[in-house]
Amino acid sequence: MSGPASVIVCVECGGEAYLVQEADAESPYTPGDVAVYRCGDCAERWDVVVTDEDLEEGEPPPTES
Repeated sequence: MSGPASVIVCVECGGEAYLVQEADAESPYTPGDVAVYRCGDCAERWDVVVTDEDLEEGEPPPTES
């Protein structure tokens, strides 16, 4: 089982927002948990609810270039 994406697009400025705490074997993310992201450009905080889809193994979703 994987965890939520380590980087997402910031809704506020379009920059990269980074996952504050990576999942580990002792405290994996589960559906319903909140993943906290912080934007490297505008410092905005984003709280994202983790879903089953976020935890599926497979190829990561495409990112904007």
